[in-house]
Amino acid sequence: FFFFHRCKVVGALRQDHTTMLFYSFFKTLVGKKIAVELKNDVVLSGTLHSVDQYLNVKLTDVQVVDKEKYPQLLALRNCFIRGSVVRYIQIPPGDVDTELLQDAARKENSPQQSTLAGGTGGGKATTASDGKKT
Repeated sequence: FFFFHRCKVVGALRQDHTTMLFYSFFKTLVGKKIAVELKNDVVLSGTLHSVDQYLNVKLTDVQVVDKEKYPQLLALRNCFIRGSVVRYIQIPPGDVDTELLQDAARKENSPQQSTLAGGTGGGKATTASDGKKT
């Protein structure tokens, strides 16, 4: 079994920026070997076949990690896992593009720029370089 980074899947059913960030990231892992830990403590490893915007995943070449505890899952080869039952997705460290994730996190956490004159006016107030609020 590979050493995996553990990536906690948060907000699997919410359609917000964080979910879309995870979705975009997991799309880059299609075809890679991952392990999915479910909320009922079952851990399945396999090849990521697909992921959708709800963070549902489809695995191929599935193997159950604890074969003695879950013998009923030994015949499982392909499966669809609903995103809301996922606790963690474990990925090999070599498949993590840390620069891409750091850039995405910076963009996600950067303050939004206020709209220009004539905009909706619903944006956050920002401070201009001269120190005055815009």
